[in-house]
Amino acid sequence: MQDMMDKASYDRLEKDVARVKDDISDLAEQITDALNTIAGSARKQARSGYKQARANVDQVVGDLSDRGSAILDAAMSAEETLEDVVAERPLVTIGLALGLGFLIGATWRR
Repeated sequence: MQDMMDKASYDRLEKDVARVKDDISDLAEQITDALNTIAGSARKQARSGYKQARANVDQVVGDLSDRGSAILDAAMSAEETLEDVVAERPLVTIGLALGLGFLIGATWRR
């Protein structure tokens, strides 16, 4: 009789252990699925952030390029204007250069 109870207890214990193993296995699968979902979401957010940063950098580079072109155009226009003035009035240009040189020299001595 004692052996039958021990056998029944052992069988019950064995079934309980098997159920616990199954529960742990199911829990491990659920955790894996949750982690995969979180990783996928993090990947999507990282891609979105990268695309946004890339767009911002492209926009800034484009703006800087446009500004650089505008400055270069203005400098070329100023150079052409200066060439025209020098060609039209060479004596006035020489006098202006001598006057500025004198003022800079006088200021430098002090």
